[in-house]
Amino acid sequence: MTEVAAAHRPAPARECVYVVGHKNPDTDAVSSAIGYAWLLREQGSAEAIAARAGSLNPQTRFALETFGLSPPLLLEDAAPRFESIVNRIEPLTPDTPLSAAWQLSAKTHRAAPIVEPDGTPVGLVTGQSVFNYLSQRLDMTYAVFGKLIAIPCGEACDMDVPRFALTDRISDHRERVMRTQRDDFWVVDGNGKYVGICTRADMLRPPRMKLVLVDHNEPAQAVNGLLEADLLEVLDHHRLGTINTTVPISFHVDAVGSCSTLIAERLHLAQLEPPPEIAGMLLAGVLSDTLVFKSPTTTARDHAAARWLAERAFGAEAERQTQRFGEALLRAGADVSNRSAQDMVQADLKLFEAGTVKFGVAQVEVTSFNTILPRMDEIRAALKALQEQRGLDFVALMITDIVENNSLLAGVGEARFFERLPFSRKAEGVWDMPGVVSRKKQLLPTLLGLLQG
Repeated sequence: MTEVAAAHRPAPARECVYVVGHKNPDTDAVSSAIGYAWLLREQGSAEAIAARAGSLNPQTRFALETFGLSPPLLLEDAAPRFESIVNRIEPLTPDTPLSAAWQLSAKTHRAAPIVEPDGTPVGLVTGQSVFNYLSQRLDMTYAVFGKLIAIPCGEACDMDVPRFALTDRISDHRERVMRTQRDDFWVVDGNGKYVGICTRADMLRPPRMKLVLVDHNEPAQAVNGLLEADLLEVLDHHRLGTINTTVPISFHVDAVGSCSTLIAERLHLAQLEPPPEIAGMLLAGVLSDTLVFKSPTTTARDHAAARWLAERAFGAEAERQTQRFGEALLRAGADVSNRSAQDMVQADLKLFEAGTVKFGVAQVEVTSFNTILPRMDEIRAALKALQEQRGLDFVALMITDIVENNSLLAGVGEARFFERLPFSRKAEGVWDMPGVVSRKKQLLPTLLGLLQG
């Protein structure tokens, strides 16, 4: 190809990639998704979209509002849905001549949809439906062609076509479709109105969502439908609980206090200058996960990343504003006065597996244990309900006092899962953990050690 021809060749469309953190996202998961999606867009490698795999907690909402950012897209399931394969063909009305359906089918190479003016599906005109119409009307056998194609579409269409909702997962219906002899199907909206049609072939080979995972690498914590998506990359700072893939991917896990630190380092390495709101959100991720550098997970790299981000978020006031913002950020996440026990045990829940044992550990931050001790019975009841709902062997809530840097552990499950804990019992199902503030570096290794030992 000549240089002139190459210069006029249209640039290939950039693929759409969703950057998403773990379920029950915390500030670092959301910040990492926002920051890394921005980096990928700036590098031109993908049309990256920041996403979240669950509801925002109060601390994250505070950070987003502080820097004037909208919440990322809510992505609770990555499995292909009918909206990804729907063919939005302009339909015909039942009284339209069959000749119009013939022309439409020749143009689209699809069945011709026949729909009432109010959007109610009537039927599909296919070669089989026309043959069935003729076979039941022997008087049409010798009819002139003009008379045949002038009959109303509504008389020669298949009216027993299965319907699938636009938002339904394709995989939930694939087995049903395989048991039929049909090739064409309706796709409808939530009110049962026409959106388009799809085929059996469409359902067998739907486009797969492309994902980049940040701030986690364990299947139990990943967005639903992960196995039905194409995983391109993982960027994380937790223990390995590795997701299996069918092809090699970029996989980076590093021992720092925050995934946002890893994003900041990549921005710096790429010589990209993030706008103040992106830098500020990444700074929030670092400050949140390191408890403003008080967590034992904090590294020198977290400090360096925070300084670099603060300079871009706050300018000349970087040092003073970082401390002020960090304190406000932690307070925003530590007010539990208006939060239900169910919310506290689920908002920052992470699920783990150790051999055959499945368990969950949630974490909530407070400014004083006095605000939560009177609610301990309520919390343990919520933990018990969560255990039964998720089918877990045990579940625990780590309650962290961000002022005193101590934690309590409330747990439910068989006694054998807790009897060897190296912490003093404070009350029934409650343990005192002085100096423990990190689920990742302090509590989880202890639990895994007990389970494996």
